[in-house]
Amino acid sequence: MNRLTRRARYRLAVAAASALAVVGTALVVPGLAQAASTLGAAAAQSGRYFGTAIAAGRLGDSTYTTIAGREFTMVTAENEMKPDATEPQRGQFNFSAGDQIYNWATQRGMKVRGHTLAWHSQQPGWMQSLSGSTLRQAMIDHINGVMGHYKGKLAAWDVVNEAFNEDGSRRQSNLQATGNDWIEVAFRTARTADPSVKLCYNDYNIENWSYGKTQGVYRMIQDFKSRGVPIDCVGLQTHFTGGSSLPGNFQTTLSSFAALGVDVALTEVDVTNASTSQYAGLTQACVNVPRCIGITVWGVRDSDSWRSSESPLLFDGGGNKKAAYTSVLNVLNGAGPGPTGTPTASPTGNPTTPPPSTGGASKIVGSQSGRCIDVPNSSRTNGTRVQLYDCHGQTNQQWTYTSSRQLTVYGGSMCLDAAGTGNGSAVQVYSCNGQANQQWNVNSNGTISGVQSGRCIDVWGTANGQQVQIYDCNGQANQQFRLAAI
Repeated sequence: MNRLTRRARYRLAVAAASALAVVGTALVVPGLAQAASTLGAAAAQSGRYFGTAIAAGRLGDSTYTTIAGREFTMVTAENEMKPDATEPQRGQFNFSAGDQIYNWATQRGMKVRGHTLAWHSQQPGWMQSLSGSTLRQAMIDHINGVMGHYKGKLAAWDVVNEAFNEDGSRRQSNLQATGNDWIEVAFRTARTADPSVKLCYNDYNIENWSYGKTQGVYRMIQDFKSRGVPIDCVGLQTHFTGGSSLPGNFQTTLSSFAALGVDVALTEVDVTNASTSQYAGLTQACVNVPRCIGITVWGVRDSDSWRSSESPLLFDGGGNKKAAYTSVLNVLNGAGPGPTGTPTASPTGNPTTPPPSTGGASKIVGSQSGRCIDVPNSSRTNGTRVQLYDCHGQTNQQWTYTSSRQLTVYGGSMCLDAAGTGNGSAVQVYSCNGQANQQWNVNSNGTISGVQSGRCIDVWGTANGQQVQIYDCNGQANQQFRLAAI
């Protein structure tokens, strides 16, 4: 989002249009003890995140940081990771402001979305002066340089931003002039630069399913998926202002993109005068679509917004919760333990409703190996990595799924714990502390995903002693487990 310079674009939007299968298992999922009191915690109940855009220049404002640290679980740098900020001179990168935001967020257990790598706007002057093959190479070099710095650290990247016109044709930018394949090249370059991060296309005015721009982006994603171009998600900015408001077919848009095999996310949400009905409606549409993985509002308080005169956010300038905040929180708390609605195919293992069962302690059995998740030698030492082992039903293989989404062992004294958030992070046992790295979504597609990381419990092999880790969810047999009665 380029602050105030793009306000007029949103007035081009058309008016609003009108508009589980469960794995067999033996685990009871308890009801939530009480409604969550923050946006991030409420969203996490259904395996989603709730995020905000952060500006490095405001991190010295204690009211700002207190709200942001309390309420949100995902952060997007407002301007600090864009091309003009990260490569002010060709080949000379500057990550100081971006790193400031990244460090602030991760020190608080929050994840970070990268925004953005290839965009016609906010290019540094040297890039604006290039064209043709020289510009194409500069784009490739920029993607490699920025993604190399943040490799393995971010949840997602907006690889390409705002590449379409309102009628669904390609925007005639300097990047488009390098050849119609520039977006594909950007995504293929990004996948090579960081194989572990989710790669997203991000745009505005693509919320209305019947709108030309929405259909243009849809056709591109459909083409990319059919040809194996690496793309993992679509970001719908969801700026509702002036003539653009919540369309009646918004959920159709989300589910239609998701049906192509990509995640969807609401990435830059703000609404004129913070309409409670529109905020509740866009949130409900997301929780109704299993592959809608999260919502990000574009700023913390109204006074921080690029549209501050329209009071579009969930907190007023004084940091007070607005009625729209409550409307969003209520929807998130009402989502239950997993996304509602009809699930779409989910190769990335997004959380769905946990399976029913008979309750009590259970064994966690790998579908591929037939072996159980086991604490080696019945260890009670913090940091002991769990493994696969022949099922025998002893206490070091007895797990209980709690109302706080923990998997406990030894009668609840220790918890299944992720040692980190990146691919390959160890899954271990640790004294229960209630943190997000000890919370798990037991999904109806057979996967178990970490609330903090979004990654799935994973094994590389099937033999006794095979160590357990977390890895990007792919729904394959080595990530499928069933919880069965002892």
